[in-house]
Amino acid sequence: MSLQFLNASRVYDPTRRCVTFWGHDSTFEISFHVDVDVLHKFSPGAEQGETASLRAFDVNRTRIERVAGGIYARRRQNFNRLSVSDF
Repeated sequence: MSLQFLNASRVYDPTRRCVTFWGHDSTFEISFHVDVDVLHKFSPGAEQGETASLRAFDVNRTRIERVAGGIYARRRQNFNRLSVSDF
């Protein structure tokens, strides 16, 4: 089975400066952290902080999940951090 994003949950983490979301590969849960710098790149004029970061994530979710799937296919790790260089 390939990676699927069945859970629409996402969480803003101000300490790590990221939004965390999860995918599933069969019964394994795979964690992804997307740096807020990525989200600010998508919405350069937007405010910073939780609301703006989650909004940018939601608007670009399909793109983020596509990149996350590609990274997971190459690395096969349970935790993956997505940075600007991945996009």
